[in-house]
Amino acid sequence: MLTRMEIATAQLTCVPADIPANVRQMVALAGEARRHGAELVVFPELAPTGYELDALSADPGLWLNPDDPRLDAIRECGTATVINCAVAVDGENRPAIETLVYGADGELLTAYRKQHLYEQEQNVFAAGRRDGRFKLGGLRFALATCYDNHFPELTGRGAADGCQVHLASSLYGTGGGVEERAKVYPGIAKESNLYVVLSNHVGPAGAWTGCGRSALWAPGGGLLAEADADTAMVVTAEIGQGTR
Repeated sequence: MLTRMEIATAQLTCVPADIPANVRQMVALAGEARRHGAELVVFPELAPTGYELDALSADPGLWLNPDDPRLDAIRECGTATVINCAVAVDGENRPAIETLVYGADGELLTAYRKQHLYEQEQNVFAAGRRDGRFKLGGLRFALATCYDNHFPELTGRGAADGCQVHLASSLYGTGGGVEERAKVYPGIAKESNLYVVLSNHVGPAGAWTGCGRSALWAPGGGLLAEADADTAMVVTAEIGQGTR
């Protein structure tokens, strides 16, 4: 029997390479999620800087770390958060695309580095080598970032490892990204029998335009909640026993 939990997925239009401005947006969205009763909120890929690969490659000052004071406001928002950002890697002259998960008390629960880097990312970032897992509120969660979700062996390992919920910080653009997003995430929910939570960009995101429609799906692929294609917003759904 699953524990009940209200989970929020957030989408926003990031200010390019402006960590303070984006963190302010994330704090506001986390507050909205909390007002809707959410215990956990998931943000898109590289949300604190935007998906700005040239800037991240040129400026190590945009690389974060789990204790970075620039994330204090979001860590102190009172809700558990899933924050994907560029993080400095010991011994490397390039960062990783890393998901940092903080509890409602601001303590780091886990960190996960994107394993499958997309074409334009391979010369900018270091790839991760281990899967991401954490427990919260009696549930076990799996983590993946955007292109990771196109590899069934990765998503399948979460279900085999006893996870009930799959969280994906991503960037899918308008055009072909709309069809990819609509196929990949309900497909994970169906094939792996997991709840799936997608957080996507909306509006300009580096060289792309995020198509929004952040969403949550139930095991089997049924849609629980979905954002629109144009607006910075959060949507929430209750997972577990008695899911609406």
